[in-house]
Amino acid sequence: MNLSNLKPARGSRKDRKRCGRGPGSGLGKTSGRGHKGQLSGSGYSRKRGFEGGQMPLIRRVPKRGFNNLFRTEYAVINLDSLERIAKNEIGIEDLVKAGLLKNASGRVKILGRGEMKTAKTIHAHRFSESAIKKIEGSGGKAVVIGAE
Repeated sequence: MNLSNLKPARGSRKDRKRCGRGPGSGLGKTSGRGHKGQLSGSGYSRKRGFEGGQMPLIRRVPKRGFNNLFRTEYAVINLDSLERIAKNEIGIEDLVKAGLLKNASGRVKILGRGEMKTAKTIHAHRFSESAIKKIEGSGGKAVVIGAE
């Protein structure tokens, strides 16, 4: 067995249908377009989202407000859930290990619900003002990722 002997399985390869090549081809005369109608003409090209004159789906679905394509979304974590982590220095990977984040690729914002009883250094992308006060009040540090 070598590469020169390899062949596809019988029946797996099929010639493409050639339109407009006589009645014997099965696609002669009208070339599979049928008789008349807007689809049958030579210059017809279907527009994206066109549904034959029916109101297209994109126009039927309700839309409200302004959707910012460039928004940055943050996973929100409160101080009371950080208190359960035993480490003194908490990074993004520690939050993933603790099950507070799905993966380490997203951005994280720390909010100030709950109390900090131990001094901890917390690394995150954003902090609320109340969270910074509580972290620094307990003797810890709030380190902003990206501003280091």
